[in-house]
Amino acid sequence: MEAATHACAPVLHLLVRWSLMLDNTSASMPFALRARAAVDRLDEFSRSQKRILVGAGDAVLCVLAVWIAYYLRLNEWRLFTEDVAKLTVGALVFWFAAAFASGVYREFFRFSGSGTMMRIAGAVGIMLAPMVIVFLIVLIPGVPRTLSVLQPIIFFLLLVLSRIMIRYVIMDLAAFGGVHGNARRILIYGAGAPGMRLASAMRHEPGFRIEGYVDDDVLMRGQRLDRLKVYHSSDLPTLVRDKEISDIYLALPRLTHSAKQQIMEGLGEQPVQIMALPNVRDIIEGGVSINEFREIDIADLLGRSPIAPDKRLMAQTITEKTVMVSGAGGSIGSELCNQIAQLSPSKLVLVELSEFALYSVDNAIRDLAKSIRADFEIVPELCNISDRASINRILERHSPDTIFHAAAYKHVPLVEANVIGGARNNIIGTLNIMQAALAREVSNFILISTDKAVRPTNIMGATKRVCEQILQAHAARPEISGKTVMTMVRFGNVLGSSGSVVPLFKRQIRQGGPLTITDKRINRYFMTIPEAAELVIQAGAMAEGGEVYVLDMGNPIKIIDLARTMIRLSGLQEISDERPDGDIAITEIGLRPGEKLYEELLIGDDPLPTSHPRIMQAREKHMPYDALMEALSHLAKALDDGRAADVRKIIAEMVPEYVAAQN
Repeated sequence: MEAATHACAPVLHLLVRWSLMLDNTSASMPFALRARAAVDRLDEFSRSQKRILVGAGDAVLCVLAVWIAYYLRLNEWRLFTEDVAKLTVGALVFWFAAAFASGVYREFFRFSGSGTMMRIAGAVGIMLAPMVIVFLIVLIPGVPRTLSVLQPIIFFLLLVLSRIMIRYVIMDLAAFGGVHGNARRILIYGAGAPGMRLASAMRHEPGFRIEGYVDDDVLMRGQRLDRLKVYHSSDLPTLVRDKEISDIYLALPRLTHSAKQQIMEGLGEQPVQIMALPNVRDIIEGGVSINEFREIDIADLLGRSPIAPDKRLMAQTITEKTVMVSGAGGSIGSELCNQIAQLSPSKLVLVELSEFALYSVDNAIRDLAKSIRADFEIVPELCNISDRASINRILERHSPDTIFHAAAYKHVPLVEANVIGGARNNIIGTLNIMQAALAREVSNFILISTDKAVRPTNIMGATKRVCEQILQAHAARPEISGKTVMTMVRFGNVLGSSGSVVPLFKRQIRQGGPLTITDKRINRYFMTIPEAAELVIQAGAMAEGGEVYVLDMGNPIKIIDLARTMIRLSGLQEISDERPDGDIAITEIGLRPGEKLYEELLIGDDPLPTSHPRIMQAREKHMPYDALMEALSHLAKALDDGRAADVRKIIAEMVPEYVAAQN
């Protein structure tokens, strides 16, 4: 008796401690909240203490299984007899030996599932073997032989039932009771396997209350999945309003950009945060936590469903070739490097003016090459492209087959305020790198241009139009034909680039606003960086020499609409005359120097189609070679002398469409 008391002492101590904790819980609290409090108190125990409590509970179930087995065998209750004690002692010894050998008590009970049940079944199977040997074969006086099998079966059922009770009653009830105050009200969009996995994971996340599922399948409407109601997607706006939904989690595989746009449009002006699934496969396999979900990005809405790239075009100027990218650390340059690295070049030369940008892209490409097990040489070159000698040395050292020229100053107000630096880098830099490419008969030279080169109202756009003409004029020379294929690819804004409005709006939202736009009428073309880089590579491979390719940017987007969408995506409301108690204001600050309301992609009309549905060829005139080179000579002299006014004048003569904006 004394030994039994010592054995039970730890269990009794823990039970007394738990009861004392619960005494501090108000008896007037609802049962759900008291259940939550009980679970919270248990969380204060160590893992070993929790195992002792669970083991004590299993011991009680083991004794109960003995009593039930005796009743089923003899049709009478026998509780404290000698034969009952013998079977009980044997069952307890064999169970705990099997349980520790099988790792039953290493499980987290609140996450019990089919794996837990299989582990318990294995442990009971191990327990059954010595039970049969001792009580069925060897025989113990007074103990019916059939109990050696009947007791483990009943014990297994009780164990499984206890785990289900812990998992689906106490924990779910406690989670329900804990959802009060500032809890976020959640809808899960998608009532399939990923959505159910997500709901299961979210039940134990503090501060969440799942209000149900939303699904496009009309046959699912009104059904219940684990007590959560399924609503049709047409009910979404009403649900968000009536249930005060704060977050919608998209648990749908292969959700297209257009589908995401439809969801946002259906929500109207309602402020709700939309979270995107990071990886459907990870959710299905249970490998992702809720914290790894990301807010749906504006690129998810503005981007388009991709067109499968032409593998032949993607590989034509890159695979097994030496490729050089100028401006490799910029937004477009770094994405070009990323995609080039996946196309098996023999060497990738990264040319960049900024030391930090070069360091970053060099590390990123080396990590990527390692992850995809790509074997090619990566060479970082710190270089100012307006330094002709440096460019000549780099091309002589590496003899590239293909050059993507992305290096340029592109920030309109900064270039407007720094005419000499902008013109030297953009125009002279392009001239230097192109002439070096011609001298070494580089096979392909692709210039990254911009929609701001079309009827420019700022120096940046005018310099890029001069760059286009440099390539056009050189490509038109008969002696160049067949040696270096030069082409230009023109497109608008890319989402998330360093100079894009999107990062600015994100920062302003984090700071609580206001969001600043230059004019409510202003609109811009947008494209995702990966799509732009992919199309640039394909356009470069399509070229025969001197073409100006224009990427299909879709429809222009008003910047004020973009700002409002980003506010709603953040779960906030715009401050307006109709909603003075909103969260963030949008402020109009006026056009910046050189900025215009509307961007264009074509100078002329009637672009020619190409073999790619998103790449067009522009028909545009250019200065004759001799006149261009004479103008460039005058420009270089004005730059060297620091005559900014003359630089503007010469550029205006080279680009007749250039009309400085009067902002």
